[in-house]
Amino acid sequence: MFDKRKDGNQEGPKAHFESGLNDLSANQASQSRPAQSSGRAAVIGPRIKINGDVSGEENLVIEGEVAGSVNLKEYRVDVGQSGTVKADITAKVVKVDGTVQGDIEAAEMATISRTGNVRGNIKAPRMTLEDGAKFKGSIDMDPGEPRQPAKPSAPRTEAKPADEPPKAASNGKGPVPDKPKADQGLPLKGN
Repeated sequence: MFDKRKDGNQEGPKAHFESGLNDLSANQASQSRPAQSSGRAAVIGPRIKINGDVSGEENLVIEGEVAGSVNLKEYRVDVGQSGTVKADITAKVVKVDGTVQGDIEAAEMATISRTGNVRGNIKAPRMTLEDGAKFKGSIDMDPGEPRQPAKPSAPRTEAKPADEPPKAASNGKGPVPDKPKADQGLPLKGN
């Protein structure tokens, strides 16, 4: 009665519900494939407060409040301008336009926009702090495995005859190390 349209288009909550069912059935059919994002994101609205852990398998936009932890390792987390997060965030890509109090670990990239405010440590291979961003913490941009340090070579020492006493400095205060003598070069004519 209310959703009957001549053109067949659906609008309103019923359309959103049915499109969610279509997404759900498509998601169940693709469970054997590796996790992929549909390009859309789940949204925690500005009037929603969550106390606890948030995890899932799609992108997330936080416009409300979250306290606990956010764990979306293979997906993107956006903290909107009205978003407040008192939690550690682990995601593939993290963008902060709002406020975050907690550590951020991004597998690919972390961005704090000019309106963003972060109090916590950030670990990401790529990091962007826009002009005007507020940040207090440390940034670890380790790209992966640490490099193996080069092995130091053993210092070269020249053998000295044991019967020679060390030479004294010109000021008489200590020995002077032997310096290699300059190459004589080519002989000059007339010598």
